[in-house]
Amino acid sequence: MGYVAVKGGQDAIENANKLVDYFRWRGKTTPIELDQARTQMRLAVDRAMGEGSLYAPAHAALALLQVEGDSFEAAFHLRAYRATLERRYFAEVLNTREMFVHRRISSTFREIPGGQILGPTRDFSFRLLKPTLLNATLGSIEKFIANLRDEVDPSKLHAITTYKKVIDIFLQEGWMSKQTGFDEDRRVFDVTREAIKFPVPRSGTLQMLARAETGALMCMAYSTMRGFGDSHATVGELRVGDVPVRIVDKRGRRRYAGRIKVTEAEMVGSDDRGPKSAAPKLSIGYGLCFGQNETKAICMGVVESALREPNPDNPANNQEFVLYHTEVIEAYGFTNHLKLPHYVTFQADLEGFRRVARIAEEKERDEVAAIAGAEDNDD
Repeated sequence: MGYVAVKGGQDAIENANKLVDYFRWRGKTTPIELDQARTQMRLAVDRAMGEGSLYAPAHAALALLQVEGDSFEAAFHLRAYRATLERRYFAEVLNTREMFVHRRISSTFREIPGGQILGPTRDFSFRLLKPTLLNATLGSIEKFIANLRDEVDPSKLHAITTYKKVIDIFLQEGWMSKQTGFDEDRRVFDVTREAIKFPVPRSGTLQMLARAETGALMCMAYSTMRGFGDSHATVGELRVGDVPVRIVDKRGRRRYAGRIKVTEAEMVGSDDRGPKSAAPKLSIGYGLCFGQNETKAICMGVVESALREPNPDNPANNQEFVLYHTEVIEAYGFTNHLKLPHYVTFQADLEGFRRVARIAEEKERDEVAAIAGAEDNDD
């Protein structure tokens, strides 16, 4: 299919941009401040950072404000901004065992080392609208925070802020397989610098899944859990918290750069890659993304586990299908390019339809004439 550049319409484009601002402001409401968006829409900010592949809460909040809350556009803006940045350093591999945990749960054991920590979650709340938010003021917010702090008993606060992993239990008992696939490519692949070629190394797969659109990833994971695949993993451990980031400068000195909030999921499933006569083993599907986005981390773990057992019959077990169709910018861009002018290609298609229709009409006329001629001969 060919495309032709279209010129003209500059005034219409400028007016369209003005109308966007008009529809945004015509309600004459107070503009939302950046800090308000960053703190009160924190989950939307976290999602935008993950799909935008850039850990920058203020920039993500700005992107969301600019595009009126459209998560696809916000990710698009962040990716575009990211592309303008110079890469000065490479971070060391994050050690999530050092995580300052905000939330930590496991579905595999009721009692885990350090205990289950519910933390900030709506998992056990009713999905009912809360009209009291309509009357919220800065005073009522400060009163809520003060009351909550009064409820905290300092004597019951834990000194420990990091915890061992649940998978350590499986490793100690010998149930967890440490062995990766014998043919697994363990190169460190950079999807932002190299064009992907299938099969993509696991490092590249994890990077692409971490940047994937949350809804698309959930669709893939849900499909394999419903039966279009054979992966129904259990949450070995789900963590949300802050992890330190360290870099090595040009002189080789190790530097502490700060902390970022991440969600990590380790999904436990069966490892069926060994010979049938071998003892059964457990495997881990890994998920990690920026901010607090538990749905994405869990689905990433489920899909990552499915991709390690390729099966072209199941979409979620097909690496090319998953990676190409969950990439948010590619999918969003291609879908929306359909709104751009396609005059030439559509006219070519339309002319083809007309030509086929004429041929069909001529053929039908010839057949009718032949039948009429045959009837005359019979008379």
